[in-house]
Amino acid sequence: MNIANWLDEAARDKPTAPAIYSGKTLHATYGAFAARSRRVAAALRDQYGIAAGDRVALVMKNCPDYLELLYAVWWLGAVAVPVNAKLHPRESAWIVENSESRILFTDTGALGQDADLPETCTEIGLKGDAYQALLTAADPAEDDLARPAAVEGDDLAWLFYTSGTTGRPKGVMLTHRNLRMMCYCYGLDVDPAVPDATILYAAPMSHGAGLYNFIYIRVGARHCIPDSRGFEPEEIADLSRHFGETVQFAAPTMIKRLIESAKKTGYRGEGIRTIIYGGGPMYAADIDEALSLFGPRFAQIYGQGESPMTITAMRRELVADDSHPNWRARRDSVGRPQACIQLRIVDEDLTDLPAGSPGEILVKGDSVMKGYWRNPEATAETLVDGWLRTGDIGVLDADGFLTLTDRSKDLIISGGTNIYPREVEEVLMRHPAVLEASVVGTPSPEWGEDVVAFVVAREKDACSADVLEAWCRSEIASFKKPKRYHFVSELPKNSYGKILKTELREQAKTAQPD
Repeated sequence: MNIANWLDEAARDKPTAPAIYSGKTLHATYGAFAARSRRVAAALRDQYGIAAGDRVALVMKNCPDYLELLYAVWWLGAVAVPVNAKLHPRESAWIVENSESRILFTDTGALGQDADLPETCTEIGLKGDAYQALLTAADPAEDDLARPAAVEGDDLAWLFYTSGTTGRPKGVMLTHRNLRMMCYCYGLDVDPAVPDATILYAAPMSHGAGLYNFIYIRVGARHCIPDSRGFEPEEIADLSRHFGETVQFAAPTMIKRLIESAKKTGYRGEGIRTIIYGGGPMYAADIDEALSLFGPRFAQIYGQGESPMTITAMRRELVADDSHPNWRARRDSVGRPQACIQLRIVDEDLTDLPAGSPGEILVKGDSVMKGYWRNPEATAETLVDGWLRTGDIGVLDADGFLTLTDRSKDLIISGGTNIYPREVEEVLMRHPAVLEASVVGTPSPEWGEDVVAFVVAREKDACSADVLEAWCRSEIASFKKPKRYHFVSELPKNSYGKILKTELREQAKTAQPD
């Protein structure tokens, strides 16, 4: 079944119900929402030849059109490729080329001026004439696109590019079945979706926040894109008071900012139903303070792009509960496996470990990806006998609560965004003055973690932080750039020549930037 059927059915059930808001201004009812997506789907087919299975990329900041374009793609039976709008144009262009996307939607229509796009891909800017032509195309109410295209459960719906440990992102193939299963688990394990809720898209819609649209489409709830198109604490408070029953996905750093703002303004969470947090470590002091100010409004999830938003969860009442004898450990955990998930903790030989023993987290279920796009080697390494190797290290207690203890892939999570050191290291190593480089994360009270680079220059005083800052700015997204540079004569290594990142992390905690 096509996930777009949920929009079609919601529009038929209550066409005049408000669907999409831009700030406090109504952008579209459910009837108008479905009609616009249907018209754009037909125009993509008729004007550009887009067919079922074709890829359509979106490199845009959050906006009301984002939802309409996603559903236009699915209405056709095509595949959406949402791309982080913070990426450097060259990085975005690589994803467009790798996914073989035939259409690229952007805010300005100018990404192709800053990076080489494939000749087979057409860029359409939201403010241009080509986009207006899509919106004003004839409504295909009487042809085969009057309803969403028929698809199979294993057909691709969402191609999600996640940063790769080998320096290039990998395309996670998410099917219509994967997305439906994620939604079923949301209602059972995270927070029941209710029609009078308003979901706020303050985090990027290309990632977790966007993935949560489906269940609220299904129940005919409201969808609001803040006027800032991002996360501004006072704006979130204002919108929550205005709409009531608001729901949003937020990185822990966003919650920290919201709480710091609330302490200054006196806001106490009025209008908020649920904030679902994930995407990085939530420190005990931060969640305790959030609960003391806002009360039981916080739910937690742990997932990966390879099992979107769906590995473990804790509902609001469980996060807030301090009556259980083991409440502290439970609150510090990431919860229990979600309803569709089997979970194992294994050693290096993939042998199951007993409760209380740390090991790699393996998961299995209908939310787990189909594989990596055009990357059978990585797929074979990650999906073993049907089990997803997460690369994360965790401990299960006797009651089934999972606590994360480490990240075996050296992943850095800054502001809720995944950053892989290898990507940054490869950029640094391309600079002619750099002999060696190693990148680690160090704790940050504002962002969760900061990116820190240790650099060995080819010649003494041949390189500087300003030079590397400019270099990185020209090569990678701004959020991936190191916050600090330390120039050293050599990197610590073991007897096999492997760089000892554990030592570098310790040095980063006390070293002064150069």
